[in-house]
Formats: sequence, C-alpha cells, structure tokens
Amino acid sequence: MEPLLEVKNLTCGYETAPVFRQVNLALYPGQFCGLVGPSGSGKTTLIRAILGLNRPWEGEILFRGIRLKPGNSPPKVGYVPQVETVDWNFPVTALEVVMMGRYRHQHKWPWLSAQDKAAARELLARLGIEEVAGQAIGELSGGQQQRVFLARALIGEPDIVLLDEPTSSSDLRVQHELLHLLSQLNQQGLTVLLSTHDLNSVATHLPWVVCFNHSLICQGKPIDIFTPANLERTFGAEMVVYHHEGRVLIANSMTTQFHPNQHLEHIAKS
Repeated sequence: MEPLLEVKNLTCGYETAPVFRQVNLALYPGQFCGLVGPSGSGKTTLIRAILGLNRPWEGEILFRGIRLKPGNSPPKVGYVPQVETVDWNFPVTALEVVMMGRYRHQHKWPWLSAQDKAAARELLARLGIEEVAGQAIGELSGGQQQRVFLARALIGEPDIVLLDEPTSSSDLRVQHELLHLLSQLNQQGLTVLLSTHDLNSVATHLPWVVCFNHSLICQGKPIDIFTPANLERTFGAEMVVYHHEGRVLIANSMTTQFHPNQHLEHIAKS
C-alpha cells in the first residue's frame, strides 16, 4: 500500500538551531497514529512542517506519492491546534469557527452559501454539539471547544487530520471522549496523527505509536514498543511498564517507588 503521507530525511530547525535531523515517517490510509514525546522534543515542529508552516532545512514531504513544494500543505488536511494557542475571548461563535475551515479549503471568504452553513451545522450535530452553534467559543466547556475545532478540521472533508496535543489541558473524561470520537472517525476511514505526552491514553486508544525526541526513536503497537528502555530513550526518565488485563500501563518509577498499588489502580481506572 502506498503511504498517504511520507516524510523523507526531514531536517527542521529555527535560525541556526536544528530541532530534529533526518526524520523518516510514513502514514498510511486509515491509520490512527500517536506521536509521543516530551515537551520540546520537536513534535509540534514536525506537525508544522507537514502543514507547510515550517520550511524544512533538508528532506521532502510527499502526499500520495507527490512531492509537496516547501511551504505548501497537503491538499486535503485538517488541523486541530494546541488549545494554548487559541484566543478564547475572540468574539466568534462555534458555528463561525467551524466555517473558518470551509473558507480555508474553498477560498470563499466572506461568501458562504446556505449549503455551507448547513454542512457546518450537520457536522456539529454529528459530533454531538449542535446546540452550541450560536454560542461564543469562550463560553463552551473544554470538551465542547475541542469538538468545535475538530469540526473545523473536518469541514473541508480531509483525508488526514493532524492534532497537536489536543488533550494537554483536558480532564480525563474529556480526554477519553475525544479519543473515542477520533477512533470512531478513524473507523469510518479518516487518517489521524495525534501528538501527545499522555502515554496511558495512547496505550488505551491508539493502535500505532511513534516515539519521538528530536528523532524517531521507534514505532509500532503500544504493547510492543512501550518498554522501559524505549520510554527512557524517549522521555529521559526511568519508567515502569505494567501489563494489566491486556492493557499496557505506564508509571513514573519515582511514583511507584512509594505508592505502587495505588498508582496502578489509578491508571487502570483511567
């Protein structure tokens, strides 16, 4: 099978400082992949390079086998940014946020048809938040905000959606709701790349994982690659890996040193 998106020998950085060198990564149609690594490891830089927002120093990015020009994004890609980068006080409604994705892909600004608005409302309904269409984005709950921005990413009917730390400031309920929703969309054919440092959510919900820290450390199924050695190489800290009822559970070794049973119980419940 030909990769949907392929990164070849990619090197990126800022000014004179490289962030990562010679990265090779392939994503295939219908894949649901987690990009895990610590803060500052280059995950956001990699996603921004794929989106055409960061120009690579070296290497190339291909979409369906066609090389993208530097600074160009794949033709059918959706993007959900980090929540910290969003101005939640900006006076815009949930429906208007979703329609911004329509502007980007169809270049209709500011002329959107009744069909465009109906499509945005239909997508909000599909994600279970049709009732918030007229509400200001800053008035919504964290889970509702995440779904609105996911709807904005989906309104252009993308082949792939990139999400940058979408659960970084969410509580456990919102995290699991979003990951379950993404899993359902993936089962309907959407390709997903999601960056995060939440290892246990990834191990529970995602079938494929890439460990990343200024380079690609390893990739594969969580049960295969989440080992103490791989996680220490990725996060620079000693971690304990449990296998519990067919699940992979990960804990910081300093935490388990003092409360091993309590920590395992907490992870299992999450």
